[in-house]
Amino acid sequence: MKSEQQFNSMIAVTGEFPGDFPISVWVTHTDCWLCWPIAGNVTMLQVTEFIVGNLTIAQIEDNSTLVKQGPSSATDTLTLISFFLHDPSNYFKLASFIYYWDFGDGTQQVTKESFVYYNYSTVGNRTVHLKVVAEWEEIGSSTNQRKMVQKTGDFTTALELLETRVMENLSLSLQINGSPPLTLCWLIKSECIPLEGEKCHLVVINGSYYNLSHTFSDAGQYCLSVRVENGVNTLQAYHEIKVWPTGIHPAFFALPCIALLSMMLALVMYTNFRSTTQQKDLIEVSLLIFVLNLEYCEIHKESYGLLHPLYKPVKTYTV
Repeated sequence: MKSEQQFNSMIAVTGEFPGDFPISVWVTHTDCWLCWPIAGNVTMLQVTEFIVGNLTIAQIEDNSTLVKQGPSSATDTLTLISFFLHDPSNYFKLASFIYYWDFGDGTQQVTKESFVYYNYSTVGNRTVHLKVVAEWEEIGSSTNQRKMVQKTGDFTTALELLETRVMENLSLSLQINGSPPLTLCWLIKSECIPLEGEKCHLVVINGSYYNLSHTFSDAGQYCLSVRVENGVNTLQAYHEIKVWPTGIHPAFFALPCIALLSMMLALVMYTNFRSTTQQKDLIEVSLLIFVLNLEYCEIHKESYGLLHPLYKPVKTYTV
């Protein structure tokens, strides 16, 4: 098959035998085919009787897919192993696939999907093996009879599993502009939650600043929930904190040592009727301003690089 446009040309080649075949191309003027070529190139066409594709490993951290960086990965972290078929000519468009996975630790699995999730619990070196079997039905050119055609492919990749630990000490200053005394309640959890009662770190402050510290032992996404009361008004605020093991993303620090969060609560006024015979009192609630400033960030790292952001796995094959 051949197609041409003004400045490019494309051909589709089907190899009957496996091997390496050099393909040469040269360009001449349209009105002089026998003239010296004005351009030329040579490429090598590799024809194989086996399935061609790539086996990749990624890890899931904080509900995000992160691509593996180098041969190292972390234990006790959900690992995504994917196979991507190389089929630019849609040769396998009618085929059904079966995948035979060997995770290198004695565990095996058979799937019809091109990816699996696995959690390695121990450190060490592993070799992941994958056998791909493709089957489809076609009609013979000479007998006109239907027959089953099968192609296979074997793929391996090495994996070094390392223990990842995180020890992040976070210190920040909370600035509150309001009428003291102020009752401050704060809590750091994996999710933002409304603070009620005394299920938090409860302190009473007479000034405008409060310094708090917290140690993170695991990587992940956290939320700082803050509630402040001054007897007249209550303010609830939230701040997202992400803790990453070293080397996950080269463009960012594990914990930014300088961050600023400003939240304002507008002036609230309400009228309280004590009785129908008493004069109504106007109560003014002062403006509360929260400024979360990560003034100091001491980081103790005992961790290994994990992965870069990638993409979510899909069933379709990309080329």
